[in-house]
Amino acid sequence: MIKVFVGGSQSITKLPVAVTAKIDNIIDSDFTVLVGDAIGVAACVQKYLAEKAYANALVFCTDVCRKNAGGWKAMVVPANAGEKGFDFYVLKDREMARETDYGFMVWGGRSKGTLNNVLNLLSENKSALVFLSPEESFLTIRNAKDLSALLS
Repeated sequence: MIKVFVGGSQSITKLPVAVTAKIDNIIDSDFTVLVGDAIGVAACVQKYLAEKAYANALVFCTDVCRKNAGGWKAMVVPANAGEKGFDFYVLKDREMARETDYGFMVWGGRSKGTLNNVLNLLSENKSALVFLSPEESFLTIRNAKDLSALLS
């Protein structure tokens, strides 16, 4: 079963049509969607999947799940004592990068968390399809050269 880690910027509160079309392709292929429990893209993806009554999703959380719109199975990643903020939430993101086959990120161009997800995927030798929200375009990231193109 193919797994796709879908995530993105917390500042994005509505999924563009081009993104929902890609998610529809994921649904039609019956891939497992790995999604976090944050605001922004993760919350929008959860809502979209729940509206589609899509059952093949898995929600990743650090310590406690904040959102699980579809009542899907949750993978709770434990945090070490004293971890907070960015270091706390990236624990679940790292685990999703390990568990997935591919990444699909929706990026507004500023989120360090989304960029970190792309880096995590690359470190696991996995590719990421990135939707650049400001340009409304897609870029596939497979290596450092592709990452450089993304950052330019």
